[in-house]
Amino acid sequence: MTTPVTAPDNDSRPGGTAGPRPAHRLPFWVNQRLGLLVLTLALAAVFGVLRPAFLDQRLVLFPLLRDVSTLTVVALAQMVVLSVGHMNLAVGRMAAFGALFAGLGYDRLHLPLQLGLLLCLFAGAAVGALAGWIIARTGVSSFVVTLAMDFALLGLVSLLYSALTENAAFTTRPSGLMDLRSFSLADICVGRVCGSPAIPQMAQFTVLALAGLGFLYARTRIGRELLLTGSNPAAAELSGIPTGRRVILAHTLSGLLAALAGFMAGAGTGTFRASIGEDFMLPSFLGAVLGGTLLTGGVVSVLGVLLGTSLVGVIRKGLDLLGVGLESLNIYLGCVLLLALSADRVRTVVSYRKVVRST
Repeated sequence: MTTPVTAPDNDSRPGGTAGPRPAHRLPFWVNQRLGLLVLTLALAAVFGVLRPAFLDQRLVLFPLLRDVSTLTVVALAQMVVLSVGHMNLAVGRMAAFGALFAGLGYDRLHLPLQLGLLLCLFAGAAVGALAGWIIARTGVSSFVVTLAMDFALLGLVSLLYSALTENAAFTTRPSGLMDLRSFSLADICVGRVCGSPAIPQMAQFTVLALAGLGFLYARTRIGRELLLTGSNPAAAELSGIPTGRRVILAHTLSGLLAALAGFMAGAGTGTFRASIGEDFMLPSFLGAVLGGTLLTGGVVSVLGVLLGTSLVGVIRKGLDLLGVGLESLNIYLGCVLLLALSADRVRTVVSYRKVVRST
């Protein structure tokens, strides 16, 4: 059970739709985000003791946080559609589609970094809007539509790369791209104040995405309407909410965020290629669901997405430094995630029973 970011209690939702138990009535130690934070820090400390190299800011923490930054945006792209009770199985291909336009803009049109990024975001938003429009107009399940979109984009992106490039990749690097890949906040100084050498400059995109979505769901009417559309579509319709447009909006935002993640992945490797986003599917669901977003819609946790993705990143990096093979790493990762979800469920049930007994 998680806390919706839009309201502290059930009655503040549009239409008075019943939701999760009010978070302020539960003990602080049951807070899911607090549990994720404690678990992430504890695992980081354990890995740091077992392998002191884990705490090396430049060699380990910097690439770890760069990957976490990208995968957090991927999870946010999934979270947005989960908020309306849908899913986006094409999140990885939308990332590749957006990155294709960024690479094309840099290589053929010689665009500056900022304009290439805008072109990338526009392409991702357009393909996301198309998926949302098909779902809203036809009533076909988002699972079917986005799965079909995934296969369509897989072929389209591969064909375009083959036709437009010689090595199936755009390698032109505009000014500023390598800074995003290699430089940290320590390289940005205001007066005598400098950032951390472990935090990549690319994390700025993630912070903006987190802040924007946090404001959308917590402070705007549209955000509340998105959540109500996910929790009870029939009630949302009766309340006068244009659920079709909200579905299109959710998928548009998902495509835009997926494209941003594709751009970040391309900047992280220094090239834009067709393989971008091929491993985004699992992290998109892990970060969102582990962070507190419900698969059935109606509840999101923007901060939880960051914490959930960070937990997965720490586990992967720590086990990799311990010399765990890929097959064994996936087994351990699955076990740790299962324990984390089970522990959260146990805490919630126990605290709920205590609240019921006390009322």
